[in-house]
Amino acid sequence: MRCSCFGGPSVDRKKGTAAGTLHGMDGDLLQDINHLSYNELRSATDNFHASNKIGRGGFGTVYKGTLKSGTQVAVKTLSAQSKQGVQEFLNEIKTISKVKHPNLVELIGCCAQGTNRILVYEYVENSSLDRALLGSRSTDIKLDWGRRSAICLGIARGLDFLHKEVVPHIVHRDIKASNILLDKDFNPKIGDFGLAKLFPDNITHISTRIAGTTGYLAPEYALGGQLTMKADVYSFGVLILEIISGRSNTKPSWGGTQKLLLEWAWQLHEEGKHLELVDPEMGEFPEEEVIRYIKVAFFCTQSAANRRPLMTQVVDMLSRQIQLNDKEITAPGFFQDSDSPGGGPSSTKGSYADSSGYQMSSVPVRITEVTPR
Repeated sequence: MRCSCFGGPSVDRKKGTAAGTLHGMDGDLLQDINHLSYNELRSATDNFHASNKIGRGGFGTVYKGTLKSGTQVAVKTLSAQSKQGVQEFLNEIKTISKVKHPNLVELIGCCAQGTNRILVYEYVENSSLDRALLGSRSTDIKLDWGRRSAICLGIARGLDFLHKEVVPHIVHRDIKASNILLDKDFNPKIGDFGLAKLFPDNITHISTRIAGTTGYLAPEYALGGQLTMKADVYSFGVLILEIISGRSNTKPSWGGTQKLLLEWAWQLHEEGKHLELVDPEMGEFPEEEVIRYIKVAFFCTQSAANRRPLMTQVVDMLSRQIQLNDKEITAPGFFQDSDSPGGGPSSTKGSYADSSGYQMSSVPVRITEVTPR
């Protein structure tokens, strides 16, 4: 039997055999996904041995495993004690079980036996983008401009698919380097849909609890819980700057000051020094194209959501050699820590400002509300 949700690797399982056996689970929701037994997943991962651990997220640990069929998989085990873990488990299945795109991670199946809740994905050879880009650099992984630009474009196409082609549309809410997986050819795949929201055509926004990763959150969402697809656009803009610079936006230490990456990049833009942002490990690169990508990042991170492009427009700006209108770019919005001179995401109070220092709001932002992941 092929996986009903993606038509992916062959897994011989009966649908629904474990549906409803997990406390608090909706059995109907689990009927259309392949179920793998806990014993098989334990065997596939050598009893979840530490040597097979390939990652850890906000809700659980990910292990590499090999099924009896020989299929390599990524096995994500969620914390049995976390009520939020159940919600993520259900949400991830609900969100991606019926969509397929080359730039989205494939869900092969799940395990819902007793208190165990495990998601099983396709295995990707080059782990996550943050490890390749922001972690200790491996001599086997070289992210030249060709790969970096292709990664940017692939993520943009994946988001465009979620925002436009899937009905109801999907807002990911947690686009960041650690949630982008890279396959053997360095094609990017968007993963971790635990915070995603379904977005019907007939509404302009969703008012929701603030969740995501500080440093990637759009101003209108972080301050007021007003969620639209433009929140993903903002996060993607931040991610472009990380991909170009090889630096993390969540660490306020760039430019020899306590500036966040986005703030420092805007300063370089105003000074006409765009190329100082470029990761020195990138090697040779086409200067005009890199500058265009940097400017696209600024369009995506505009303070006002209505000034940000749709992902369809972003794909167009990244994939074509077009002249961008610099006059349309205004200062981006970024998190301003009110308790420290340079700003940063670690404070218990803060606001969003643009790089001119204009305070967009003085509403406190509690990090318990801006759920870190």
